[in-house]
Amino acid sequence: MRSNYLHFVNFSHIFPCRYIRCMGPENQTSVSEFLLLGLSEFPEQHLLLFELFLSMYIVTVVGSLLTTLAIGSDSHLYTPMYFFLSNLSMVDVCLVTTLVPKMLVNLLTHNKAISYAQCFAQMYFFMTFVSTDNLLLTAMAYDRFLAICHPLHYVTIMSPQICGLLVLMSWTISFLSSILQILMVMQLSLCTEHEISHFFCDLCEVIKLSCSDTFINTILAYFVTGVLGILPFAGILFSYSQLCSSILRVPSPGRKYKAFSTWGSHLSVVSLFYATGLGVYLSSSVIHSSWKILVALMMHSVVTPMLNPFIYSLRNKDIKEALRRFISRTASSQ
Repeated sequence: MRSNYLHFVNFSHIFPCRYIRCMGPENQTSVSEFLLLGLSEFPEQHLLLFELFLSMYIVTVVGSLLTTLAIGSDSHLYTPMYFFLSNLSMVDVCLVTTLVPKMLVNLLTHNKAISYAQCFAQMYFFMTFVSTDNLLLTAMAYDRFLAICHPLHYVTIMSPQICGLLVLMSWTISFLSSILQILMVMQLSLCTEHEISHFFCDLCEVIKLSCSDTFINTILAYFVTGVLGILPFAGILFSYSQLCSSILRVPSPGRKYKAFSTWGSHLSVVSLFYATGLGVYLSSSVIHSSWKILVALMMHSVVTPMLNPFIYSLRNKDIKEALRRFISRTASSQ
């Protein structure tokens, strides 16, 4: 019998699966593929969904790449904040590329199957990119905290070497934590049932198909949750509390507005990231509605990366100017 599970921000190390055990070794089988049931059951809707997600994917990739190219081509944006933003944009591209192309193929071919190898690869890269996204947002919050609360020491602390080290650590920690969890799941024996109720291979859903003892997987997931989920979020909240306190003490309305404007884009992205993640958690652990869970998952994993470039370009004057100069140079060179 399946048990309910906790699921937050749609990757296993944020409020992971509960302890799960299936009926016994007699139900074990060699699984060569899984069926993704999260897409529409009505074939006549597949073309509409294909066009919708293809459009969202193109917008996400083009918007994120333009943001990265604009930052890289403008020397005025060679600062820690925009260095982190360019990395965040590339992670968003990788994240949607992990999920959307396979979903588009399944919609176009009316085939819900995904091979065993593809499923585990998708789980691995999805967890890696979402973890990296989370850690980069934490690094950006730390950068804004130093820039506003400790401006005299900012240049010394946030040197190019430190910024590069923070990005490298974000990627390395995400890679190692994801591969550890994947290797642990690969040791499990799967039951005869191989249907996944999401539109992609989710680690918790795959663990639910196991006939093995998953206690160690659950302990590992809770440990990674604390290290890569709760601690970064607590760090962001601490940085924001210090930022608000410092900005409110600024006597000049003009300087106060400038401080809020430089922080506003990051605040919007972080709010969207964690709000949609909280929606996933509430949908899966409280509402128990498969349709609402899928909508929340889609908002967090597909819609949020699509909106990030617009948030930064519309709310940030420097990005808008850099984009305008980049497009002008590109058009004039044709």
